[in-house]
Amino acid sequence: MKDFFADFLSKTAYPHLSPSPQSQGVEQPPLELPTPPGAQLIALPGAAGLSMAPADLRGTIERRRSLRRYQETPLSLEELSYLLWLTQGVQRVTGRPATLRTVPSAGARHAFETVLLINRVEGLEPGLYRFAATQHALARLEAPDDITGRFFEATHEQEHVRQCAAMFIWVAVTGRMAWRYVERGMRYLFLDAGHVCQNLYLAAESIGCGVCAIGAYEDEAVNRLLGLDGVEQFVIYMATLGKR
Repeated sequence: MKDFFADFLSKTAYPHLSPSPQSQGVEQPPLELPTPPGAQLIALPGAAGLSMAPADLRGTIERRRSLRRYQETPLSLEELSYLLWLTQGVQRVTGRPATLRTVPSAGARHAFETVLLINRVEGLEPGLYRFAATQHALARLEAPDDITGRFFEATHEQEHVRQCAAMFIWVAVTGRMAWRYVERGMRYLFLDAGHVCQNLYLAAESIGCGVCAIGAYEDEAVNRLLGLDGVEQFVIYMATLGKR
């Protein structure tokens, strides 16, 4: 284990970084992945119109616990919109261009795409969706009817995957981060994942929901379920969510 970390740190230490594509004048990758061909966008309630009750920040933080059992009550589309806004919402696109969002990210690279496994959300058919953050909308993804069962198996049969209203799946797009930070960008991807998931915990707590982050899963299996190559794009983190 010591050798593993020593090797990782040596490859991501600043003195050993390769010249970045940005420093060489390479055009930056797109701010988000394109909508899949033929997929229709499903508009979400806009952030300005979300009418969630205000929450006490200290109380929210102190009440937060990982929750693995949920009610069968579905989420409303407004609640899902609220959770997406507070975890990856795009507040502004700068002239650089870069997205300024509701979570911090190294160099405003925001190298994640949010995929949702929907089990119980009002107005949405169960299945897979991707959050189009710049448009605050959802794109339905092709998936087999038993997609929830397949994720259940790929997560070592964690029951809350089948029981949750929705599971948030964050996909790292490595080129978006490496364009500026090359090897060291791998560190930042994992740091950024923590920022996003913690926002989900607190946002969920504020609307009477609970979350359980998932780090125990078969990488190749979950990447295969989403058609990811595991290198340029891979699942970095997941979390189930439902009503308390």
